Amino acid sequence: MENTTGKRPFGMKDKIGYAFGDFGNDFTFMLSSMFMMKFYTDVMGIAPAIVGLLMMVARFVDAFTDVTMGQIVDRSKPTKDGKFRPWIKRMCGPVAVASFLIYQSAFAGALMAVKIGWMFITYILWGSIFYTSINIPYGSMASAISADAKDRAQLSTWRSIGATLAGLTIGVGTPMFAYTTVDGQTVLSGSKMTLIAGAFSILAVICYLLCFNLVEERLEVPQNNTKLDIGAMLKSIITNRSLLGIIAAAIFLLLGMLGMSGMSPYIFPVYYNSGTAQSLSSLASNLAVLIVCAPLATKLAYRFGKKEVSVVSCMAGAMVFAVCIVVRPASAMVFVVFFTLAYIGLGFFNTLVWAMITDVIDDAEIKNNVREDGTIYAVYSFARKLGQAASSGMIGAFLTLIGYSDAVAANPSAYPEVMEGIFNLACIIPAVGLLLVALALAFIYPLNKKKVDENVAELAGRRM
Repeated sequence: MENTTGKRPFGMKDKIGYAFGDFGNDFTFMLSSMFMMKFYTDVMGIAPAIVGLLMMVARFVDAFTDVTMGQIVDRSKPTKDGKFRPWIKRMCGPVAVASFLIYQSAFAGALMAVKIGWMFITYILWGSIFYTSINIPYGSMASAISADAKDRAQLSTWRSIGATLAGLTIGVGTPMFAYTTVDGQTVLSGSKMTLIAGAFSILAVICYLLCFNLVEERLEVPQNNTKLDIGAMLKSIITNRSLLGIIAAAIFLLLGMLGMSGMSPYIFPVYYNSGTAQSLSSLASNLAVLIVCAPLATKLAYRFGKKEVSVVSCMAGAMVFAVCIVVRPASAMVFVVFFTLAYIGLGFFNTLVWAMITDVIDDAEIKNNVREDGTIYAVYSFARKLGQAASSGMIGAFLTLIGYSDAVAANPSAYPEVMEGIFNLACIIPAVGLLLVALALAFIYPLNKKKVDENVAELAGRRM
């Protein structure tokens, strides 16, 4: 990389702009994670196992589209707007439209084959094609904004802030407007979900354009003109311990995080019969990330190391859910407290993980003497999608296994065994996910504080 002249210094404008990028991402990603399965099980009447299966199949498609997009980004020529920023402007419209099309309640009365086909096509278009084409350049862009490790850690923190703000908007706002009461039971309104999805798609485009206009790429990432060798690329990936470690942690992170958000529409409106509690859980957990994790994560990482902080915090989050399943609170508000405490444990790692990816990219450059931001980020993005698929597939399969259906949503008191199953899943899935994150980071991921500092010094010396 070479410094590009004529660029303003790194500052708050970049951090705010980068936050808006993930704000835009999560207007569609979090909506899918929190409400897509609920929409298709309760409104469209599709079995949760089928919805989960779709999400798993889509991730196999991502195995090709993610890595392909990473290669396209690495091999593209920098423009006057940089190498990564132009993709945000190009693809913000398509990803927003595809997300809106997923939640079309007008098809609720159609044949089951039509509904499943519509779900499959729109979800593939959104997640495997358009979301990939904007998320991979966005994530790869961090290394071109600044070469300074502390700046990158701040970008990671601000990206987490953007995601948290999206979580607040979606997690708090959606239950307030999407649910309605029918015969005393809280149920999801299909027509309201369609309107909400449209509003979030518009907001996503606005956030993406703010990101494009506020962020500056300062480091010119040259076009990768080396001959594509699939075998060498796969060998580089499978022998890169730091990449394998962060991949494992990412899969388990999504299992824990999406286990929490994916079960929220079932544990709160169905088990506790409270859409308000679902809003409060999102409000409390996301505010906790903003108040506790965002201010402290960079400081703690600077002192103790990103890996070290993440291991401890994820282990603590797993323990919170372990206590919760023993206590089995009868009050929805008490469950919200447990949910929030566990989310803080998850939040520290989720705040630091994007800076850890740049550490992995640096480590690979030192070993291979080539910078492959797009490819490495694409592999990591694919791993996150595997975690999303595993979570969605597991939730769908387990919900079907315990007997959940739209009939249960309409009359939960008639199905006490299903209710107990919902509570168990809401605690066990995230607890296992967080525990596995801590173990993956502790025993596979090698980039502790000492190693990261050595890599930063090595690359600084090479670029002098």
